[in-house]
Amino acid sequence: MSAVQNESRKRSKKRYVAGHQGKRWKGSRELEVGMQGILITCNMNERKCTAEAFNLLNEYADKLYGLEKLQDNNGSSSEEEAEEEDIDVALKKEVAQLQASGAKQERRFQALDSGANNVIFIKTNNLEPDKLVHHILSDLYTTKKKKSRVILRMLPVTGTCRAFQDDMVKYLTTFLEPWFKTPNCATYQIAFKARNSSHNKRDEIIKSIAGLVGKLNPKNKVDLTNPELTIIVEVIKAVCCISVIKDYTLYRKYNVQEVVKEDTPKPDVATVKTDTNTAEQKEKSDETNQEDKKGEEENDKNVKQDNEVGDKGDDVGE
Repeated sequence: MSAVQNESRKRSKKRYVAGHQGKRWKGSRELEVGMQGILITCNMNERKCTAEAFNLLNEYADKLYGLEKLQDNNGSSSEEEAEEEDIDVALKKEVAQLQASGAKQERRFQALDSGANNVIFIKTNNLEPDKLVHHILSDLYTTKKKKSRVILRMLPVTGTCRAFQDDMVKYLTTFLEPWFKTPNCATYQIAFKARNSSHNKRDEIIKSIAGLVGKLNPKNKVDLTNPELTIIVEVIKAVCCISVIKDYTLYRKYNVQEVVKEDTPKPDVATVKTDTNTAEQKEKSDETNQEDKKGEEENDKNVKQDNEVGDKGDDVGE
């Protein structure tokens, strides 16, 4: 091999290694339209976030749904194997076992590549992600027990569609009916965020969704302070993740770090007003007392001067 060819291979190898070292970790699959799951944001460390997410989700899923049951792909029990079977049944059984052992099982939770940095997507199977996440936040809010270090927010995803405005409106027309279509109604807000996507304008999306909710029932009203429901719209590349959740404000925008912090008591308006009035009255009283004291001092001074003048007058008369 010539020196030129050898040098060319070295350069190619360096580019290959550098390219693979620069890639971030990805799950076995990517977030796609038609999936349900949980979007989890973290602070830089996606691997640790994924591990924490599995621990946290499995802990609460076991309480809500029971332990995860996996099919035994190793075949039938020893008692069944001992039974006499004809050749046709035995062959069919063996083929079925081989097919089962070769098939990949769907676990309750699967980590997928979300398509954005510091965001992981946990695909859920045969459970309700909104119910599970609300249960987790409710428990953390009540117990104030911190159970994660790198997880920031946990947002359930109960529906996905293509991340184009026409597709989103068409999908949401049916998706939002259980919460907002007559006779159902509620106060609401829309939480929209787009990552690695520039073809959607935030204000236009929010306006179109609000118009859609208004058509479902005119009694639906926007409330940005303390809404009953929050419509989550998270766009990542070409996928739009959607859910409708409760207690978004109460549970600190579903932030697991903030929800465990103790609530800061808000000062009572009446108490503040009373304290202010008391302080003002005290200040006025102090000013009045100072003026009275000053007046008494001046009176004492005048009396002393009058006494001195009176004494001098007596001397002259004598």
